[in-house]
Amino acid sequence: MSTTTTRARTPRISDVVLDARVMIRRGLLRSARDPEAFFTALALPVALMLLFVYVFGGAMSTGVDYVDYVVPGIILLCAGFGAGTTAVAVADDMTNGIVDRFRSMPITAGAVIVGHVVASVARNAIATALVIAVALLIGWRPDATAVEWVGAIGILAVFVLAISWLAATVGLLARSKDAANAFTMVLAFLPYVSTAFVPADTLPTVLRGFAEHQPMTPVIETLRGLWMGTPMENQAWWALAWCGLILVVSAVASARLFRRRTS
Repeated sequence: MSTTTTRARTPRISDVVLDARVMIRRGLLRSARDPEAFFTALALPVALMLLFVYVFGGAMSTGVDYVDYVVPGIILLCAGFGAGTTAVAVADDMTNGIVDRFRSMPITAGAVIVGHVVASVARNAIATALVIAVALLIGWRPDATAVEWVGAIGILAVFVLAISWLAATVGLLARSKDAANAFTMVLAFLPYVSTAFVPADTLPTVLRGFAEHQPMTPVIETLRGLWMGTPMENQAWWALAWCGLILVVSAVASARLFRRRTS
């Protein structure tokens, strides 16, 4: 009992790291044991990319080959689906009693959420690699330098981390897995009202304003600029600002919500 109390009040850095490693491993194993959800998160974005490129692509006027235009948006759509899985997993933990068992062990509280977030980032990395591989097979031809590829991967990593932590926060807010699952629909909808699939100036006025001032658009335009050399202007700074804001707010909110739900 004294060990538990000490860990709870004055956790050492080594304790936090060890607990996080255990929870990250748990999150990854959980993903491996739920192949249906993982396969859906992998297959659906690829199917949507093929649908847009081969069914709708001939009717789209974007100034470039449509596959070159649409890939960044599909990758963000993929991240949204992956984050939805994270929200459901967190909600499941909060409602099935496992967190109460964790509380009886000398485990750092924040490690549970960190495990879910890192597992989400890992899942999204695999899904993103698959989308990029299929895109290259169907004709996507980025002309980025090695430095620009590193920049694009960095932007993607920050975005996925932010959206995964946001999903974990939603999972803490939700009172059921079904409620958390509804969050997936919101994340899946946002890329459609952005510049992911069509230029913003082709949208009605109200939608155009929303598309130009929501988090997905600057991330998409930054990726498009790094990979395809299109004008970015200050989109990269807006992308980093949005991701940073989402990450900070989500991290603070999730910490408070977790303490409240487990107190």
